[in-house]
Amino acid sequence: MVRMGVTEWCARFAERHRSALNFAVLVLGYVLYLIIGAGIFSAIELPYERELRQELKAARDEFLSNNSCVSDARLEELLARALEASNYGVSVLSNETDRNWDFVSSLFFTSTFLTTTGYGHTVPLSDGGKAFCIFYSLFGIPVTLLFLSAVVQRIMVVVTRRPVSYFHRRWAVPRPALAAAHAACLALVAFLVFLIIPSWIFVSLEKDWNFLESLYFCFISLTTIGLGDYVPGETHSKDAQSHPQLYRLAITVYLLLGLVCILVVLETCCELPQMRRLRQRFYQENVRDLDSETTNIINRDHLSDQLNDTMDQLSDPVPVIPSVSEQAASLRQNKSVPYTAASGSSSNGKLR
Repeated sequence: MVRMGVTEWCARFAERHRSALNFAVLVLGYVLYLIIGAGIFSAIELPYERELRQELKAARDEFLSNNSCVSDARLEELLARALEASNYGVSVLSNETDRNWDFVSSLFFTSTFLTTTGYGHTVPLSDGGKAFCIFYSLFGIPVTLLFLSAVVQRIMVVVTRRPVSYFHRRWAVPRPALAAAHAACLALVAFLVFLIIPSWIFVSLEKDWNFLESLYFCFISLTTIGLGDYVPGETHSKDAQSHPQLYRLAITVYLLLGLVCILVVLETCCELPQMRRLRQRFYQENVRDLDSETTNIINRDHLSDQLNDTMDQLSDPVPVIPSVSEQAASLRQNKSVPYTAASGSSSNGKLR
């Protein structure tokens, strides 16, 4: 009896606090995911880091032994200065270019930090540039988010909502299944057009990149992670690209278009009924009720649109009944029935 009472109490408690328990499971799962990822990265990258440190130490010792006139302190000072300049986007290795802050490079920098990609390969050097960057981003980032949201919503109507509604009416396929298939196809097309094909293009343009590195750059850039370890056009050589300005401008356009495409795919996946039901599992009760009301309003709007479309489709093939005058005119033209016979006979009857 006691065991049955405890079981019933646990069942009632779980039913009463289902959303809180689901949210707790979500938090624990995310923390576990972070821990697993950190462990895997540490196991993979730590041996390479140790090997690189040993190589650098051996190269430094060899340089000092071959150049006895250079002291360890002076070499340390030079390396520290070179690393500091490299962090600001200026390299001492074949530094023949001054393309960091021309107009096209500045446009590339502006687009990357307004979209929060931020490679970090080029940063403001002066105090005035740093102050303007703060002021510019305070207004620029919200405006960029508004711009991207407006563009994505307009594209969503064309590439997601209308096709799903059309095929739902045409084929009578359940909307959840049709929306999931459409989202999968859209994600596949975006993966091919904005990840695979550009990766092959970067392999041919960047002589030091292989396909994996090109794919890595495209993915890191379009997801706005922007680590900055791979940036196209940063070879610091005049002979690397025949048209460096045009190349940098094309990369800027690619990043903006690719970001819009990725946002469209993500928004399409978020609007799936399966994703809505999954999100509602972790909402609070009042938020869940509000979301269900919003969902009902959206469903009613879709239902009204479908009814309007159905009425439009039904109204086209229905024949229009002609008026009496039109029927009379048609009878006069065809002369199949004398139009004045009835009136004439009636008048003769009256005269008689």
